Amino acid sequence: MFLKNLLMNLPEVQGPTESKLGFKIKLKWTLIILVSFFILSMIPLFGLGSNALSQFEQLSIILGANFGSILSLGIGPIVTASIVLQLLTGAGILNLELTTSEGKKYFQGLQKLLAIFFILFEAIVYVFMGGLSPEGFNNVIFAGMPSFFTFQLLLAFQLMLGGMLVLFMDEVVSKWGFGSGLSLFIAAGVSQQLFIRAFSPLTTAGTWAFGSGLPAIGAVWTFFGSLINADMMGAAIPFFAILFTVLVFAISVYAQAMKVEIPLSFGRVRGQGMRWPLRFLYTSNIPVILVAALIANVQLWSRLLQNRVADSGFMHWISVHVFGQFSGNMPTSGLVFWTNSPNLTEAVIKGILTPTMLLQSLTYIAFMIGGAVLFSVFWVQTSGMDAKSQAKQIMSSGLRIPGFRNDQRVLERLLNRYIMPLTVMGGIAVGLLAAIADLTGALARGTGILLTVMIIYRLYEEIAQQHMMDMNPALRKMMQT
Repeated sequence: MFLKNLLMNLPEVQGPTESKLGFKIKLKWTLIILVSFFILSMIPLFGLGSNALSQFEQLSIILGANFGSILSLGIGPIVTASIVLQLLTGAGILNLELTTSEGKKYFQGLQKLLAIFFILFEAIVYVFMGGLSPEGFNNVIFAGMPSFFTFQLLLAFQLMLGGMLVLFMDEVVSKWGFGSGLSLFIAAGVSQQLFIRAFSPLTTAGTWAFGSGLPAIGAVWTFFGSLINADMMGAAIPFFAILFTVLVFAISVYAQAMKVEIPLSFGRVRGQGMRWPLRFLYTSNIPVILVAALIANVQLWSRLLQNRVADSGFMHWISVHVFGQFSGNMPTSGLVFWTNSPNLTEAVIKGILTPTMLLQSLTYIAFMIGGAVLFSVFWVQTSGMDAKSQAKQIMSSGLRIPGFRNDQRVLERLLNRYIMPLTVMGGIAVGLLAAIADLTGALARGTGILLTVMIIYRLYEEIAQQHMMDMNPALRKMMQT
């Protein structure tokens, strides 16, 4: 009873009182949160000394984080909470009734409580395991308390504050804006990184590349610079990176447009009907986000454990053979090695392709596909996208399938023929596409590009639909009745 009361009374962003928010209101709040996200990601942590996590640039993009800033946790705790809760629900350990409004609210409250726990937990782990370390001051801030420990607590508090801000910003976007905050933050980070990787004229040292003799970060400038210097190998690497980036964009958009349409008719209006779309990528980008976040968490835990355990014993064995270890920035063993995607295109061009890299690529593809299918099935069951929930939604809208008895059970059986196969095939397709995109060395990594395309496509559809309803009173009236 105490847990139920706690979950039902957690702090939350108050939703709108109107049944339908206007286009301008949604756009305003989406832009406010997006600008706030960029501003907060540029605020450095006060008292930060060493930043051992700064090398995880690609992981920070997937997690919507900026290591070293107040948003160092990003969406990691929220996504981790979703992963844990879905696994517990899918395994039958948690039996939650998600068909009722009270059951859904209980599930959302449990997910928020778990997210708050992971915010506190990850903030403490990042600081006290050396991922984000404070500066070493010699003076004593409080009587009897070393300043180093004081600044550890201060850093952890700042990380907790940033994590809570992300949690509530996600709620603001979900209730007052377009799409979800998690997707918006990922798309913003990947878009920023993609633009930098393609067009930045600076070198890795932060100086202008023109006239310095050093290659630019931007692949476009590196490509033309290599052509001018007759360096065909140097030009081939950025050329194929740009080419595969464009191909990932094109294939992702094409896959998004694939769908199965079920003809429906209005029961009370003869001759009037519509088509109920079931997309080929039925669960959209959610499985890839969860799999990418799972890989990110494994790599972060591996780095944090590597220098914090003894050279012998059980924890050392776990660190070396289960999580794995790094040599510099390259994983060398364990899960971090076999879930890391090598750049096959660059390896072929440079002539350094090895059988180990091919085996590593196969395990990465298998992990991405298996994880995407698993999370797709769990997501359908926990998010109201299953056949029973969809049938109930169709029946409540006054729609029916022509030629079939007007019975929810009949409609549910028909939808089952499509939803579960689409869930599995869509999971396989999106996992394979994300893995191949990563292995071909696309700019900003293929997983990030795939996620961004899918997020922006869905965001575009939602904005277009909202704008159409605002501009057409007759359509809005029909949809509300």
